[in-house]
Amino acid sequence: MDAIAWPRKTRELHSHHFDSTIWNDFAFRDDDIVIATYAKSGTTWTQQIVAQMLFGGDPALAVAEMSPWLDLRVPPKEVKLAAVAAQAHRRFIKTHLPVDALVFSPRVTYLYIARDARDVVWSLYNHHANANAAWYEALNDAPGRVGPPIEPPPADIRRYWRDWLERDGHPFWPYWESLRSWWAIRHLPNVLFLHFADLKRDMEGEMRRIAAFLNIPIAEARWPVIVEYCSFDWMKKHATQSVPLGGAFWDGGAETFIHKGVNGCWKDVLTAEDIAEYEARAERELGPECARWMAQGGTLP
Repeated sequence: MDAIAWPRKTRELHSHHFDSTIWNDFAFRDDDIVIATYAKSGTTWTQQIVAQMLFGGDPALAVAEMSPWLDLRVPPKEVKLAAVAAQAHRRFIKTHLPVDALVFSPRVTYLYIARDARDVVWSLYNHHANANAAWYEALNDAPGRVGPPIEPPPADIRRYWRDWLERDGHPFWPYWESLRSWWAIRHLPNVLFLHFADLKRDMEGEMRRIAAFLNIPIAEARWPVIVEYCSFDWMKKHATQSVPLGGAFWDGGAETFIHKGVNGCWKDVLTAEDIAEYEARAERELGPECARWMAQGGTLP
């Protein structure tokens, strides 16, 4: 049997959001779970799902505190590493890095959640357009920022889309390389790929698949309440528990962060030419199999 070629870290990423060096000092535990996404792809939803399954259905869980975004550069890494090291429960940690910018461990399990890029950007726009002064201060003024500050978005969401596509993830971080890096390792034994559209179509079925992959035993009688606590409506009503700092960085609070939970809002804005351009770009950047799966989910090729 051939030895597995495990991913290796080859670079660091720094920006108004990232400090990837934190992974160099992170002490893994064998049962750790890493939840990875590009951003706005179902990250918070997946964190909620994992938390509720680990704790058997508990409406009081402060999921945002329990599951930190490790490579976000605030608070400083020494503060964050100490807090994560002190956690006694099975840890589930969030990252938005491409594979080659984090330390990948064969000892832990990874959940990667994908979503059509057009839906990602529409969700990003809501996130960015409703950010308040405290959000900009934390990202731009805290010590350690590398590169330019993040600025307010344009009023026109189509312009925002064009900027994001033409400048590869602007003003956040590159998109195509992140997807390619995770797609390349999708068949590793400790990696499970998920898709936002599949969670929408059959949330309980996908949750059971996640539980089996993570080896989380769940009494059958607990499934109904666990599923309820992971529904969009329940999370929207209890958003302060799953959103960072209870939503303090966004106008409208945590319910703004957990937006609509739907796909396809871009269909009323993008032209046929915009859509054709994007689809051709996606196939060119990702290859036809990955581009097709990213757009709709389903069985992984």
